[in-house]
Amino acid sequence: MADDITPLASLSLTHVYYNPSDPLSLLSAYLALLPQALIIVYTTLLLSTREAEVALTFAGQLVCEALNFALKRLIKEERPRHILDSATKGYGMPSSHAQFVAFWAVTVGLFLLVRHRPGERRATREKGGIEGWMHGEWGVLERAAVSGCALGLAGAVAWSRIYLGYHTEKQVVVGWVAGVVIAIVWYVVTTVVREFGLLEWALELPVARWFRLRDLVVEEDLCQAGWEKWEGRREAAKRKKTT
Repeated sequence: MADDITPLASLSLTHVYYNPSDPLSLLSAYLALLPQALIIVYTTLLLSTREAEVALTFAGQLVCEALNFALKRLIKEERPRHILDSATKGYGMPSSHAQFVAFWAVTVGLFLLVRHRPGERRATREKGGIEGWMHGEWGVLERAAVSGCALGLAGAVAWSRIYLGYHTEKQVVVGWVAGVVIAIVWYVVTTVVREFGLLEWALELPVARWFRLRDLVVEEDLCQAGWEKWEGRREAAKRKKTT
């Protein structure tokens, strides 16, 4: 009877080896889950905002992963020996984690510092006879700070792969450089798509209209826009009660 039992396998998607007696090793194990968390964030933002920019960025991230898959099988460099002895499968050059987070961080920075062009708004304005309220757009310093935080977090993830012993320094550096290069190339590609009107054409297609895809986030602060609608409703309700 025991001979009929099928041996179980481990799903390596979130299976991370770490030293339980080392707090930094545990932190590194959690940092290793950032790519999976970002996939959830991408999907959530795409479904909730239907923004074309989110869709383009997510598509670029998938292209980055596909290229990493191809590079690993082209180079065929093994991981460090002690990790191989722990039954971890797959090649190590370049590091997929480093490439993933480098693409993400550079893309965030390029969007916030180059592509994002929020319109200048007045401090007050008329909305149906109601005086407007202060609107604070992110300035260059705020956007630079967020971009720096993304870059720092990505660097921590890349470092964690070396600390955990999943990759050599060279494998992580190559993965990081590949992610940066792909992010820059993808930014150029999406800029060309925008400049030549291809995105505008695609958003007019029936399937894009059916999914309610739009392209607002480049010039609008979507959180503030929703807040303004809410404040307008509250002010209107207050005025109605006092009349």
